[in-house]
Amino acid sequence: MRVSVIGGGTITDEQADRAEAVGRELGARDHTVVCGGRGGTMAAVCCGAKAEGGTTIGILPGERRAGANEYVDVPIATGLGHARNALVALNGDAVIALAGGVGTLTEIGFAGIYDRPVVGLETHDVSALEAEITLETVETPEAAVDAVERALE
Repeated sequence: MRVSVIGGGTITDEQADRAEAVGRELGARDHTVVCGGRGGTMAAVCCGAKAEGGTTIGILPGERRAGANEYVDVPIATGLGHARNALVALNGDAVIALAGGVGTLTEIGFAGIYDRPVVGLETHDVSALEAEITLETVETPEAAVDAVERALE
């Protein structure tokens, strides 16, 4: 399956380690990573997926595929800026949300609009929107991938 992984473009070393571990878990289970294709969470999750032989897709905000991080296999230039966040959520069968800012929050919102299951690992609390977004919170990268697999069975 394709799993969109969302999170901040600027992250701490601990957050990068967590994102890379999510990518490794997805790659090891032969799932394709979809992300925003740039730095921070996006680069870390792609690096992890590639380390396990996984495939990565980066949906970029700009007009040039060359803007993708070095671990993206399939860069998709959109020229849409932040509006590309809708495409990141839309192109995953499920979404894993990591720590991030308002861009990550918009992607969680789009996941709800597109009826994608969302699994949160150290991300935003959207419990006030539970009628519109189902976000299962987990504690580890392995649990995050387990949860998206269960959600799509």
